[in-house]
Amino acid sequence: MNVLIYDTEEQIGIAAGNYMCGQVLQKPDSVLGLATGSTPLKPYNQMIDLYKRGVVDFSQVTTFNLDEYVRLNVKDKNSYHSFMHENLFDHINIPEENINFLNGNAEDLEQECKNYEKKIKAAGGIDIQLLGIGSNGHIAFNEPADCFQRWSHVVTLKESTVKDNSRFFTSIEEVPTQAVTMGIGSIMQAKKILIIALGKKKAAAIKQLIDGNVTPMCPASVLQFHTDVTLMLDKEAASLL
Repeated sequence: MNVLIYDTEEQIGIAAGNYMCGQVLQKPDSVLGLATGSTPLKPYNQMIDLYKRGVVDFSQVTTFNLDEYVRLNVKDKNSYHSFMHENLFDHINIPEENINFLNGNAEDLEQECKNYEKKIKAAGGIDIQLLGIGSNGHIAFNEPADCFQRWSHVVTLKESTVKDNSRFFTSIEEVPTQAVTMGIGSIMQAKKILIIALGKKKAAAIKQLIDGNVTPMCPASVLQFHTDVTLMLDKEAASLL
């Protein structure tokens, strides 16, 4: 694991955005695995800035998002579909047909998950997967559990995750309690992984990820078995290392 510690969130945003764009510069038809939430906002801003300055071209890129809420209209401002368009896709030149999401409104969610795995495989696999980490160690919506869920699946969100995500909604009652998510196996098959963590709330999970036993009770700990992981942390997130 390559562990990089920064003074500020702004520094991480620039470094992470540069890292993602560096992948595209190396391989213009890269397949990017993307995340939502507050963590990737500054990296996405940097990617947009580099595109607008003519440094990078996304016209051949394919993307797969990690997860989506179940039974939330994609036009709802809190859907991950809306989030990604507002904060990245509407500002760069990636073709709409190259953008892939799990459909949380599919009639058959299990079949939707199987189809998503086939799409990732058909695209040649993910070249670089961007991840955040939950305070309970979840990655994507892979929550602490008795076993690792290998492939994309439907998940019932833990109370702590619903609470964490309630800051984006008017009330905690509005937060969906289910999601569709890439599984641990899907994530582990990415050729490279970039994980960003900010703040003291993430420190215990980061310590477990790096130094702890590999256990599905901290899903991120499985990243110890990946061959190419870069962590970008602020000092608070790295405070227990």
